Amino acid sequence: MKTNVEKLSDTRVKLNVSVPFDELGKEIDQAYSVIAQQVTIPGFRRGKAPRQLIDARFGRGPILEQVVNDMLPTRYEQALQENDLNPIGQPEIDITKIEDNDVVEFTAELDVRPEITVPDFSAISVTVPAIKVDDAAVEEELDNLRSRFGELKDTKRKLKKDDFAIIDILAEVDGEKLDDASTEGLTYQLGSDDLITGLDKAIKGLKTGEEAEFTTTIEHGEHKGEEATVKVTVQQTKERTLPELDDDFAQLASEFDTVEELRESTKTQLEENLKAQQAADIRDEVLKAALAESEFELPQSIVDEQVHNQLHQILGQLAHDENALAQLLEAQGTTREEFDANSREQAEESVRTQLFLDAVAEQEQPEVSQEELTDHILFTAQSYGMDPNQFVAQLQQSGQIANLFSDVRRGKALAAAISRTNVQDEDGNTIDPNEYFGEIEEDDAEAVEAVETTEETEEN
Repeated sequence: MKTNVEKLSDTRVKLNVSVPFDELGKEIDQAYSVIAQQVTIPGFRRGKAPRQLIDARFGRGPILEQVVNDMLPTRYEQALQENDLNPIGQPEIDITKIEDNDVVEFTAELDVRPEITVPDFSAISVTVPAIKVDDAAVEEELDNLRSRFGELKDTKRKLKKDDFAIIDILAEVDGEKLDDASTEGLTYQLGSDDLITGLDKAIKGLKTGEEAEFTTTIEHGEHKGEEATVKVTVQQTKERTLPELDDDFAQLASEFDTVEELRESTKTQLEENLKAQQAADIRDEVLKAALAESEFELPQSIVDEQVHNQLHQILGQLAHDENALAQLLEAQGTTREEFDANSREQAEESVRTQLFLDAVAEQEQPEVSQEELTDHILFTAQSYGMDPNQFVAQLQQSGQIANLFSDVRRGKALAAAISRTNVQDEDGNTIDPNEYFGEIEEDDAEAVEAVETTEETEEN
């Protein structure tokens, strides 16, 4: 077999393959055996007809077709190995020549991994936010917990920030009522400022039974950009009363007997949350710095495929209704052009990151145990809210087990590389990245998830 490679770009090549017939003896024997089992020739048992009779009756066409179908996968793989090509995605194969008893020639255009230079991670320095858990942060978290147990009580006073109000809203454009911007009996918290621009200012200081009128610009829907008149009526004003922060509340809201135990536990939990966030920050900053030192061309067909998959997934949720997508984008205040541009940008970033991490994995050569793969599968199934057995069956059916294996391998490789970097927090304190990315212990699950790349926009 003869092969040669034409470089079409940094990420795409054309592979030319020529296979002489004297190397196709196995495939030719197999082709005659298959055809003989498929045809009926008087005087011969099925599968026993001689080759000459098969040729005479059916010609060599079916045989050659079967030979080509059988030889393509193995000769393609052989050609890849002989030329040290790392393909990405599926090739475009074209049979260019079939000369009976002489040669079969085909070409394969395929995307290949670009040459990627992995930087020296020991020379990378990053700065991340410091971990700060002061008394104010603990008290704020305790106040949030108290608010979950708070009660809304009617008031007679004027509305102020953080109060609640039950309101009716009537929005009109040129005297025409806007049904999607009008409502009755809505409970609204003053200060949230997430409903209609100008509403907070209009109702602040009102009492039960009072009303206000203001103008605003419609931000979404059919009347987007138009000026609307909004009339708001306060049916009832309410304030939230919080339980006392004492031992009784600690016993009500937690497993602790005293408020001091609850306070200490809250502080510890905040510290653990910030550590998990710091691990993610280190990962993101190191990866960003490393990518900045490693420029390479992206295979556009892979980017296009990801863009297509993202669009297909969203349309699938909308019953493949393009009009529904247009309405959704309008409600979000964006255009189809902006959506498409954003999708391509995200796809390019995802492909660039995956290719780079593959290069890091090839350099680090981490080993992935069956236990690590199983743990990752269980974690991913949990994140999707799926039964692990059903998730595994789905992965096997779609051939995605290898992708999750690659996820774990990339995550371990990046963790090993990050362990050699230099990290400081914003206060100038040195952080040992091995605290998060060294040898992984069972208790370090949060740090593990901070470095693993699950690639949902690519694979799901």
